[in-house]
Amino acid sequence: MSTPRVSPVWLVLVGILSVQFGAVVSKGLFGEIPPVGMVFLRLTTSSLILLAFVRPRLRDRTVTDWWPVLALGFALGAMNWAFYESFARIPLGVAVTIEFAGPLLLAALGSRRPRDLVWVGLAALGITLFGVGPTKVDAVGFGLALLAGGCWALYVISTAATGRRWAGVEGLALASTIATLAIAPFAVAQAGDRLLEPRLLALGALVGLLSSVVPYSLEMVALRTLPPRVFGILMSLEPAAAALVAAVLLQELLSPLQLLAIACVTAASVRCTKREQRLLNAPNLAAEDGGQRKCPIAAVVFAVRRRRRG
Repeated sequence: MSTPRVSPVWLVLVGILSVQFGAVVSKGLFGEIPPVGMVFLRLTTSSLILLAFVRPRLRDRTVTDWWPVLALGFALGAMNWAFYESFARIPLGVAVTIEFAGPLLLAALGSRRPRDLVWVGLAALGITLFGVGPTKVDAVGFGLALLAGGCWALYVISTAATGRRWAGVEGLALASTIATLAIAPFAVAQAGDRLLEPRLLALGALVGLLSSVVPYSLEMVALRTLPPRVFGILMSLEPAAAALVAAVLLQELLSPLQLLAIACVTAASVRCTKREQRLLNAPNLAAEDGGQRKCPIAAVVFAVRRRRRG
C-alpha cells in the first residue's frame, strides 16, 4: 500500500510559514541581541549547512567567476541586515510588503509593455498607503524596508549572473559564506560576547533552520511537481502570511488601510508572476536558466525561491 503524498502546495505554504516563524523568533530576541547579531547567527547556520552538503569546487576559478558571487554575498548580507533592522521597528507584515517593491520594480524595468506599469503603480499605491492614514509607519523602519527591497533586486540580478558561472547552489553557498564574513565585524561590535551565549546560539541556529533550511528543502521537493506559475503565485502570498503570523504571535494588528496596502502589493505580485510564466513558456525562452538571460522579469520567480535561503 503506497503512502499518500503531501501536496506540493502545502509544502510551499509550510515553507512560507516557516520563514515567518523564524522572523517571529528573531523579533522576540531583539531585546537580548541586536538585529545584526541575529542575522549573523542565522547566516552562520545556513552557511555551514550549505557548505557541508554542497562543497563548492574552487579550483581553476577566475576572477570573473568570483565577481557575481561577491555581489550576491553583499546583496544577501545587506538585504537580511536591512530587513531585520526594519521589522525591529515596524510590523513584520508591513516590512515584508514594502520589501516586495524591489523585485516588482525590477520586473517593471525588464518589461517592454507599458501595461505592466499599471501593476507597478498598484504596488506603489500599496506602499504609499503605509505612510498615510491614522496609523503611520516609523520612517526609519520604512526606509530600511525599501533598502532591503533594493538589495533584493540586486540579489535577483546577481543570482542570474552567478547561476551562469556556478553549478547548482555552489554560488549561493559561497555567497552565504561571504555575507556571513561581511556581517561578522558589525555583529561582534554590537552584540559582543552575547554571540557566544549557548541559549542565543541555539535560538540563532533555530532561526537559521526555520528561515533557510526548512523552507528551501520543502520548496526543492515541491518544485519537482509544482508548476512555476503556481509557485510564484503562492510566494506572492508571503506579505499576507507575514501579517497573519505577526497578528497571532506578536499581536501586531494592522489597520484596514494597511491591510488594503498589503492586498495591493500582493495583487501586483500575482499579476507579474502570471506574466513571467507566459514569457517562460515561450519557445525562445527555453534556456536552462529559466529564460533569465533573455527575460529580466523572469529572474524574479527564480531568485525568489532562494531569496532568504542563504
